[in-house]
Amino acid sequence: MSPPETANAPKPMRLLDQVRDKLRKLHYSPRTEEAYVGWIKRYIWFHGKRHPREMGEAEVEAFLSSLATQRGVSASTQNQALCGLLFLYKQVLGVQLGWLDGVTRAKRPERVPVVMTRQEVALVLQQMQGRDWLMASLMYGTGLRLMECVQLRIQDIDFGYRQITVHQGKGGKDRFLPLPSALIPGLQEQIRASERLLAGDLAAGFGEVSMPESLVRKYPRAPFEIKWWYVFASFDRSRDPITGRIKRHHIDPTGLQKAMRTAVQRAGIMKRATPHTLRHCFATHLLEAGYDIRTVQELMGHRDVTTTQIYTHVLQRGGSAVQSPVDALLGGGVGVRAAA
Repeated sequence: MSPPETANAPKPMRLLDQVRDKLRKLHYSPRTEEAYVGWIKRYIWFHGKRHPREMGEAEVEAFLSSLATQRGVSASTQNQALCGLLFLYKQVLGVQLGWLDGVTRAKRPERVPVVMTRQEVALVLQQMQGRDWLMASLMYGTGLRLMECVQLRIQDIDFGYRQITVHQGKGGKDRFLPLPSALIPGLQEQIRASERLLAGDLAAGFGEVSMPESLVRKYPRAPFEIKWWYVFASFDRSRDPITGRIKRHHIDPTGLQKAMRTAVQRAGIMKRATPHTLRHCFATHLLEAGYDIRTVQELMGHRDVTTTQIYTHVLQRGGSAVQSPVDALLGGGVGVRAAA
């Protein structure tokens, strides 16, 4: 006869809580956690709240197909949903994946990135000011991704060696980037602003900056040290969703996205330029200046050089590679007829 359950016996962890716990132990970003949990939840609801252990390849394929046929999601969104389900079955449920490895991944369309000319970048930056201008200039000057920019910590900037260190970038890689000399005064002032925020927080009984919990356990005082603070710290304190403690986080990236959209419109640029476009411009303009593709690959943090080669396609498109036959015709003395 089994012993009776006591009132103090721990309740079994719910499935989605198990997913969150595993993601945090493996140091996935909060955004990835939010995305994976969201897709797993939709997957369960799609199949009438059945437990994933009771389902298999057919159910996964049906869910992914519905995303494309009924909701019209992009290939990248569909693949993100698949990654979430892969994580669920592999990491949380420990299911053997002989069948799941055969699930078809959506093929992403090959698109040439939007790139602005140097003159267009200058026009856009002229429409920005303050912290937005500094962040946009930094992304263009170093090739930083948007989240790498907002998550930049003070100790990641080495003014002596004029370089920026990106820790655990996309793909888990560290890389070193040149620090633009023109941005040093602005970055130093931004760091002084973070120092003032820290002083005010400490005086108010706070002063902790958000950090990975594994580092906090190893270095308990680190969240209160200025070197760990974000260069672009948020103006407001917030409650950490994991620990419940009041901390200072980095700024919301949507602020720069809105500022960039407004600047592009005011500059009269007709291209669909976003903050990520500045990263594309960084790579393209380096190649235009004669830097070799391996150097650009290293700076961009691309695992494979074929990813970097897309920027050579940008350079080769249009009139710079091929002369239009109409230019040959009209340039040969044939009169120009005005459009009706």
